[in-house]
Amino acid sequence: MDITLRHDGAVAVLTWDDGENRVNLDSLALLNARLGELEGRDAPLAVVLTGTGKFFSNGLDLERFGTNPEEFTATLKEAKRTIGRLFLFPAYTVAAINGHAFAMGALISCGFDYRVMRDDRGYWCMNEAEIGLALDEQLFSILTARLPRATAIVAATTAKRFSGPEALSAGIVEAITSEDQVLSHAIDVAAAHAKLDRRTLAHHKALAHGDAAAFLGWTG
Repeated sequence: MDITLRHDGAVAVLTWDDGENRVNLDSLALLNARLGELEGRDAPLAVVLTGTGKFFSNGLDLERFGTNPEEFTATLKEAKRTIGRLFLFPAYTVAAINGHAFAMGALISCGFDYRVMRDDRGYWCMNEAEIGLALDEQLFSILTARLPRATAIVAATTAKRFSGPEALSAGIVEAITSEDQVLSHAIDVAAAHAKLDRRTLAHHKALAHGDAAAFLGWTG
């Protein structure tokens, strides 16, 4: 398991490379370590997160919880805190959704300021209603903090699999592009915003998302 970091000018590119990129305590620890490493840098910065292959993230590591059930509650808590952290991260952030983003993977994508998705294959989906794993108020609040309310309701109550064009139309993503352009598009968008004053951006993010982040348990 790894979340690698490389720099493209002022853009930090994080690549989550673990097959289906399941969310568990280890993957969250890696992501938070990378965010912590970047957060303290006093320089122009924007951040891109992408996956590899067919998956951006296929959600919670349910197979792991089958043998380690005590980790389930702790993982949910840490995932919520991580998304709260992303809401307030003191640099512009972009999710390059290279493939499927399901359930907690879809929620993690909501933590980013901008989302770009491939236009031909891969789905963004909140499938909890399909698999019988109910959202709580905190998890639902992630959807309503970032998405149009009508879209959040459809996503949560129908388990609809949004294709790239459907996700764009529904306001889930800001852009769609071909598979080979997803990452480069994300880097271009990030680079255009890396020059923003980070202190001011952080203040404005706190105005926009401070209550949502606190509700998710992120206190900085």
